[in-house]
Amino acid sequence: MTGSETPQDGAPTTLSWLSHPATVIALVLLLVNDHVLKAAHPGLLTGKLSDVAGLVLAPPLVAVLLTLLVPRMPARAAALAGLVVVGAGFALVKSNGYAAELASSAWTVLAGPSLVRADRTDLLTLPALGLAWWSWTRSRRRPVRHRTARLVRLLVVLPPAVLAVAATSPIYYPYAVSTATLDGHPAISVGSGYSTSDWPASPLDGQWAVSEDGATTWRPATEDEQRRLSRQEVGQQQACAPDAPRRCYRIVTGHLRVEESDDAGATWRVAWEVPDGQREELARRSPNPGDVQRHFASRDLVVYPHAGGGHEVLVANGRDGFLRRLPDGGWQRDGFLFEEGERFTSRGEPPRLGGGGPGDRQMDLLLAVTLALTLGCAVTALAGHLAIRRGGGPRWWGVVSSASMLVAGMVLTAAWGRDDDSVTFMAVPFVLVVGVLTAVAMIVRASYQGALRRWIGWVLTGLLLTAFLAGLPLVGWLYGTPSRTRFAVALALLAAVPGVLLATRIARLVDPARGFERRYQPRPPYPPHVPYPPAPYPAYPPRVPDPPYPSQSPPQ
Repeated sequence: MTGSETPQDGAPTTLSWLSHPATVIALVLLLVNDHVLKAAHPGLLTGKLSDVAGLVLAPPLVAVLLTLLVPRMPARAAALAGLVVVGAGFALVKSNGYAAELASSAWTVLAGPSLVRADRTDLLTLPALGLAWWSWTRSRRRPVRHRTARLVRLLVVLPPAVLAVAATSPIYYPYAVSTATLDGHPAISVGSGYSTSDWPASPLDGQWAVSEDGATTWRPATEDEQRRLSRQEVGQQQACAPDAPRRCYRIVTGHLRVEESDDAGATWRVAWEVPDGQREELARRSPNPGDVQRHFASRDLVVYPHAGGGHEVLVANGRDGFLRRLPDGGWQRDGFLFEEGERFTSRGEPPRLGGGGPGDRQMDLLLAVTLALTLGCAVTALAGHLAIRRGGGPRWWGVVSSASMLVAGMVLTAAWGRDDDSVTFMAVPFVLVVGVLTAVAMIVRASYQGALRRWIGWVLTGLLLTAFLAGLPLVGWLYGTPSRTRFAVALALLAAVPGVLLATRIARLVDPARGFERRYQPRPPYPPHVPYPPAPYPAYPPRVPDPPYPSQSPPQ
């Protein structure tokens, strides 16, 4: 059975576009490049190939989905929408860091942990949309008219296309697992992870690398070296210098801190540290920070002799990378090592200490805005409850609003830990929707209970005032003052007190009588009762006198 394409049915043409040879080649290239070539040959070429293939594949995929969701949508409109949406979205994500963060969170929700980077050089691949347009001009001449052919193309081409676009390669964040010495040379174990359950826990969870020139360059450990390193004891909490036995170093568990001693461990002083408040700020600039005391903390160290004299110290600091003490006594954060060919030669620069702001903490910025607005909605819900009670309304409105705001607060508290940024990204819209709906419902019900217009104006003023005052310490927290999260949240909660006081004062702007009149409207006036005059009785007919009777003469 066949079906003809009508101007209102674009599916046959968009399916032809999706199965065009150029689109199919882009689909195969995207799958192979993301899951094979990038892992085997990471670099500029494989990165740009994915962008080119995605720009050719994504527009027909969007067009097909649009025509399936809107069956009467013309094919030309769907094609233009696909090209415009893909081109504009790609340009925005690649040129704006905040948009790239949102795209990363959305892709993580759809396909697992993923990373979308803002890279302006990727905009050079935008001309690939011209190839997508060329394939469209060829495909629209040959729509898929047979329904069986449409079904086959939907089942064969559409699922791999969706998988290729959504299932990008996940991002694994580097992790400094452990340190060791091998034949007098430093060795490090570098692992990776992306969630609370996948962070490396032992040196065996990482890959060993060895340096033979004083931690300047590194090479992967051989199989024999891997076995030797796995058998020997690694991860020392305390070690002394080989050239000065009384000079010792130790890490402080649960902190980014190294202490040193000049009397063989009798007394200790801080040699290097990142204060706990600054460490928390540093951690929250990283994606999926998780437990700060566990992942952003010193794990172990080694002390080894330097070829030019003196000694060096190498410390594994978890997600902060590796720390090295130079022979001159200075400390240097080395970040991470990444493999290039057969050697570990490139270093990932560690995040800078201090000087951050909302631009460096985009997910925290989203959480701060959500908390400020949620506090404003909570104050509004309180004002509505007080107004309803003053107007004689039922108590269950206050109970329901309190329960909904409590649920929103619990979800926001869980998201604030940022163990998984994808969960945080999903929790924020839920909290905002619950808070706004609760506030609107309480305002509407309070107005029904007799709240005056002035009350509504003051309630909205209290909402904005609370959000503004609560946002002040949160903005300072984003810039590092205060640096501790619990202090910033406590100050935000304290800033909601003026809104609470305002909510209690404006309750007197509720007129219970007016609310009573709204609930019990008087009946419509009826016309006044006019008594009807009594119906006149019919007049009695005139009485006819009896005819005179003849008089009887006396008998003779």
